[in-house]
Amino acid sequence: MPQPAIPVRLASAEIGRHYHQRPYATLVIEGGYEEAGDQGRFSVSAGDLLLHPPFSAHRDLVRSPRTRVLDLPLPFDGRAWPALGALRDPDFVIRLARRDAREAGNALLEGLAVADANAEAPADQLAAALTSDPSLRIGDWADAQRHSPAWLARHFVRHYGVTSATFRAEARARRAWRRIVSTAEPLAEVALACGFADQAHMTRAVGWLTGRSPSAWRA
Repeated sequence: MPQPAIPVRLASAEIGRHYHQRPYATLVIEGGYEEAGDQGRFSVSAGDLLLHPPFSAHRDLVRSPRTRVLDLPLPFDGRAWPALGALRDPDFVIRLARRDAREAGNALLEGLAVADANAEAPADQLAAALTSDPSLRIGDWADAQRHSPAWLARHFVRHYGVTSATFRAEARARRAWRRIVSTAEPLAEVALACGFADQAHMTRAVGWLTGRSPSAWRA
């Protein structure tokens, strides 16, 4: 039986960093908030759309007491979702969600217009760099950008609610998981390509993030 999706109102407060196993999209219907997660930090308002991949993590800062959002399921697979977008016809998706959340999620993907994310603050630039290259040495990046490593570390935790080293570890494990479920590459090669010391290192990281080993995902 189809399950409807109901808009929810977010309390005006900070929601600490938390994890989501299943992928979903959030359509902002009213108000707005700031989200800082594994795909960057964004200030969103009515009409904006945030996409969250499997095993995503983020914190939220809700400033408006009138903020309402609609969460819709996305396909559980290894594709790399864009972080931010907008819908050409959000009202159609909202009406459809009242009847069938999954059908509304599929319609959302068909009407999605991807938006560019601007990373201006040093913490956001570092988050983007770590997402792009989880093997990046954080100290080297800080030196190249002429930032104090200690200052950058405090700045990153303040915005993302987690250390940059943990952010990097999760980005690496998430990237490995996507390759594990979407390709037939040998696991040892996936581990090497994703910057792990060896396959055992990758197995521990993927198991910690997803609750299942790479071989279990392949099975």
